[in-house]
Formats: sequence, C-alpha cells, structure tokens
Amino acid sequence: MTMSDVTPVRVLIVDDQAMVRGSFRVLVDHTPGMTAVGEAANGAEAVELARRERPDVVLMDVRMPGLDGIEATRQICSDPALSGVRVLILTTFDLDEYVYAALRAGAAGFLLKDTPPTEVLTAIGVVAAGEALLAPSVTRRLIAEFARRPEPARPPSRSLDGTTDRELEVLGLIARGLSNTEIAEQLHLSLATVKTHIGRLLAKLSSRDRAQLVIVAYETGLVGDRRRGV
Repeated sequence: MTMSDVTPVRVLIVDDQAMVRGSFRVLVDHTPGMTAVGEAANGAEAVELARRERPDVVLMDVRMPGLDGIEATRQICSDPALSGVRVLILTTFDLDEYVYAALRAGAAGFLLKDTPPTEVLTAIGVVAAGEALLAPSVTRRLIAEFARRPEPARPPSRSLDGTTDRELEVLGLIARGLSNTEIAEQLHLSLATVKTHIGRLLAKLSSRDRAQLVIVAYETGLVGDRRRGV
C-alpha cells in the first residue's frame, strides 16, 4: 500500500491568532498522511466547523474570545454525531486548572505550544489512532495536583465496582502515566493482555479514552489511596 492509498488524517486548527493558525496549517499540510480541513479563530467557529467537516483531530487553543477552548471541547466531545472527532489541546498555559478542565471536557491530549513540531505531529497521529496523550510534564503536575487535594467530603460520582484486582492495577499505572509497554513490563504481562484490560476498563467505567481513565482513577481515590496499595 502506498501513501496515496492511505486516507489522510484530517485536522481542524483552532487558535485566535492568525499567525499561529497559519504556522500549524503549513506544518500539517506539508506532512505526508495529514491535511488541514479548516481554521477557526474561536470556540464557536470550532464547534461549527467540527460539525461540518468532521475532522479526525481538532488542534484546540484554550484562551480565545467568546467561547473558549474548554467549552468548545466539551460541546464537541459530548455531541454523539461527533464521536469520531478527537481534541488535542495546545496552549501556552501550563496550568493544572486547564489540564483538569480539558480532560473533564473530553480532550484526548494536552500539549504545550512550545512542543517541537515533530512531537506535535506525532501527537496528532497518536490521538487520531484513538490513543490519549499527555505531555510528561503535564502528567507529573496533574498527579501532584490531585495528591494535594483533601479527601472528598462525599462519595465520588464514579465507582470502580465491577473491576477486577488486575484491572485496578492497570488503571493505577495508567494514571501514573505509564505506556502500555511499561505496564506490560511492570506487571509481567503481554502487550495484548494489557490492551485487553484497558479495553475492559474503558467499557466498565464508561470512559471515552485513556485520558478519561486517568480522571476516573483520581476521582475515585484509586491513586494515592494506601488502602488499595496503589
């Protein structure tokens, strides 16, 4: 199969700065296997274009006039008609509140704008393939943020009922930012077995992707809960 036989990854670029949009468009359009299908200057335009173009990946800025990137992400990810659209957050603001809000809104990835171009392209490919992606520095800060939070005053809205001990082990390692290969090595499992456990976790916990599993692990107290040994 040649490159021309492969359907390109369709990318929608969202940023309130025309120069930034143009730079990302050039980067995407000059990458084999990818094509830009549109540009949006704010969240409202992003939602409209996502519904019209049905891109594979939306490169989404956070701070924009009017509808911001977090709310636009929430609208896109909650629309059943856009279930195949993945959102990759790109921002200059490496702040915990944005990471958490973006993941809660349904984003599949979170990168900083100073990420090298080759890594941005790799991230687009990873997200388009259905995986979730967090910059290592973001993952570390997210973990630290949850570790500082006091115990919830009321039971979490999510439950881990129905998950096996092995699935809980896998979920805990996902929340710590380990890759499938690293999880397989640590638990002495095959890569295929790890993927099977993750698939079951996604189904049992009604999670859209790996990033959502991270949120579940923290909100249920699995990570950092010494009673579970995770």
